[in-house]
Amino acid sequence: VQLQASGGGLVQAGGSVRLSCAASGRTVSNYAMGWFRQAPGKEREFVAGISRSGGSTSYGDSVKGRFTISRDNAKNTVYLQMNSLKPEDTALYYCAAALARFPSVRFYDYDYWGQGTQVTVSS
Repeated sequence: VQLQASGGGLVQAGGSVRLSCAASGRTVSNYAMGWFRQAPGKEREFVAGISRSGGSTSYGDSVKGRFTISRDNAKNTVYLQMNSLKPEDTALYYCAAALARFPSVRFYDYDYWGQGTQVTVSS
C-alpha cells in the first residue's frame, strides 16, 4: 500500500491543522493506522493510532485531549485533527499502516510509511 500524507504547514500556537493520509494500492480497511512524528535531533514518537474498524483509538501522552485520529475507509483516508497546537508539536509527521487489527505505539510494528508532512508551530 502507498501512503500520501498532506495538510501540514505553518500555524500559530493555539491554532489547528488537519492532516490527511491517503492510501492507494490496497484498501486501508485491512490495516491499523498510526501517526508518528519526528523533530530534528529527536526520536520518532508515536502520536496516535486507530484500529482497522475505527472503533479503537490511542494517543501519545503529549497529545491526548488535543489531537483526534479518525478514518474513512470508504475514502481510503486517515485523518489527524490537531488542535491547541504548541511549538513543541513542530515536527515531520508520518502516517503508517500495520497489517494488524489494532495500532501499535512502536514504529517498527508498521509495514508501510508515507513520506511525511511538515508541521511548524510558531510561538
